Formats: sequence, C-alpha cells, structure tokens
Amino acid sequence: MARTAEKRGKDETKAAVKKVKATGKPAGGARGGITAPVTPSPELAEIVGKADLPRSEVVKKVWDYIKKNDLQDAKDRRQINADEKLGKVLGKKKSVSMFEMNKHLSGHLTAKK
Repeated sequence: MARTAEKRGKDETKAAVKKVKATGKPAGGARGGITAPVTPSPELAEIVGKADLPRSEVVKKVWDYIKKNDLQDAKDRRQINADEKLGKVLGKKKSVSMFEMNKHLSGHLTAKK
C-alpha cells in the first residue's frame, strides 16, 4: 500500500527529530552544492561584491554585469567579450563562450569549510 504525501512527510519529520536527539547536533538545511556560500577572489569581488554568496548568486551577478555593460557579442550572443574587470576573471582570453565562463569563475571562488 502506498503512503500518502502527508504520511511520508510526517515520517521524515519524525526521523529528522530522532536523528537530532541522537547526535545532539541541530538539523542542517540544504546549504550544499550550488546553495553553499562561497568567497569570491579580489578580482571577482570587483564585479559581484566582497560578501559570501551562493554560487548561483555569483553567476547571476556576473550575468547582470555582462548585460549592463553590453559584453555579449552582437552576432553570437553565446560569446562574451571581456572588458578590463571581467578580463581579470576570464584570464588572457578576450572572448569566451557562456559555458566556458563558469569554468573560469570556479577558479575565483573559495568554498567555506
């Protein structure tokens, strides 16, 4: 017999409460992966700010900067033409694809431990 969503939710809550009591540690939220806070490098901080942000927010702020400064290539919108600030993050390349950009960003992000 299949459990209802309500029953499943109650069971999961009970299990979480039991785990907290057994370990003595508070239940952690979903703060891993793309939602975990990361620290930007000084070069990247010029674009996104110095505060720790989730990776998704960093990418969003970089895209806001790209659109605000009209850095997408006119013919191929998937290409990003670096200005002086963005060039520090993207390395020596003057133009990168939007998919390549994330690879370059990861080198400028430090995860919290």
